Amino acid sequence: MKMRQLTIRLLQVYAEVIRSGSVSATARRLHLTQPTVSQQLRRLREIVGEPIVESEAGRILPTEVGQALYQLSQDLLSRADAFGQYLDAYREGERGHFSIALVNTAQYVLPRLLGPFSQAYPDVDVTVEIGNRQQLLHRFERHEDDLYVFSHPPDDDAVLAAPFLSNPLVVVAPRRSPWVDAGQLTMETLKSERFLLREPGSATRHLFDGWLQSRGIQLDSTLQIASNEAIRVAVGSGMGLAVLSRHVLTEAQTDTVILPVEGFPLRSHWQFIVRRERHLPPAAQRFLTFAQSVLAREFEEAEGEAAIAELLARIS
Repeated sequence: MKMRQLTIRLLQVYAEVIRSGSVSATARRLHLTQPTVSQQLRRLREIVGEPIVESEAGRILPTEVGQALYQLSQDLLSRADAFGQYLDAYREGERGHFSIALVNTAQYVLPRLLGPFSQAYPDVDVTVEIGNRQQLLHRFERHEDDLYVFSHPPDDDAVLAAPFLSNPLVVVAPRRSPWVDAGQLTMETLKSERFLLREPGSATRHLFDGWLQSRGIQLDSTLQIASNEAIRVAVGSGMGLAVLSRHVLTEAQTDTVILPVEGFPLRSHWQFIVRRERHLPPAAQRFLTFAQSVLAREFEEAEGEAAIAELLARIS
């Protein structure tokens, strides 16, 4: 049997002939002429090399070999239909895979988008990578991910960005700090305090250092800690003050207090970043569309919704 000469169309015609028992009925069903159906049956007979149909009381029936061919056609056609359904879902972004890399602070809010998205689209696999800004820059340069979340995008002509969610940075103190009841403060007043800082590759550190430099302020004492959560716990235990994203803090955490410091909160935004030349998988585009639809409702970020819409228009 010359298996490679079998086609989906030949098997489709044959399966319909066996189901209907008639060439004319098959022709009507598949919008073909009767001679075309008969020609397809002859072609299948030549490929198989054995009789595949016989006539009994005016009805076409499969031979023993024809019955095995019919079962094969049913199996292959079913698989082809399943693949077609998969392909439709893939193209609509309802299944498939994409990867997203995000800065450390974004891990406190992205699950609020990724969780509902995964529930809505359980057949989409998402790979999430988390690191500081410098680590994400390396991933961006190596084209390792489909989407990125930065608070400060790479300085690169290849960048397409959508600022989707505000990320205010605030000054945090221990609940028992004497500064808690001191009223409005300035960084000049606080600079003699020990500040717990992220590593230099962190976007939070980058923004805070730039703010200090622009005002000619130098902190007297600092301690570097490479985790936002570790810094929050350290502040709560009285080790010092810190500048953290407000999203790192929750109402349930009563061991820290946001201080009213002049110039704060520092304004920042998390941004979806796409490489200009990268073709986004449909699943990644579906995620951006999903994020766009929930931002205004869940986060009251209408500007972020508009920014994602603009990004989608540029990559489509």
